[in-house]
Amino acid sequence: MESVKIEKLLEAYFEGTTSLAEEKILQNYFTHESVADHLTQYSILFVGFQKAKEERLNKQIELPESKPEFPTKWWYSVAALLVVALGLGSFYFSQPKYSQEEKDALAAFEESKNAMMLLSANLNKGAEQLTLMDQFEITKDKIFE
Repeated sequence: MESVKIEKLLEAYFEGTTSLAEEKILQNYFTHESVADHLTQYSILFVGFQKAKEERLNKQIELPESKPEFPTKWWYSVAALLVVALGLGSFYFSQPKYSQEEKDALAAFEESKNAMMLLSANLNKGAEQLTLMDQFEITKDKIFE
């Protein structure tokens, strides 16, 4: 009966669902009591945990003194801000400034370009119709020969 309870606790332990009290029961069972034959493989694990808990470091640890750090992170943020500001400023000032006369000329150019594109499209439709006329001429010549 006891080993069945311990087996269930072990299963829950390896799934990570045991409470601290249940882990204490497992620890006591594997370190103090006689362990069932089929569970002896787990006793090494819990005995090792017990020994690791008892280990203490007797050596004095000396930490190196830290030097005051130069605020380099602050300088990096200032440099990044300057780079962004210079980039935006150069983009803004590199945009062309057109006078009203130049703006009117550009608008007229766009209108004439659109008119030429419309004329080109209509001429292409007419050229397609001419290919049909060429076919008519060839057929007519074959009939009247």
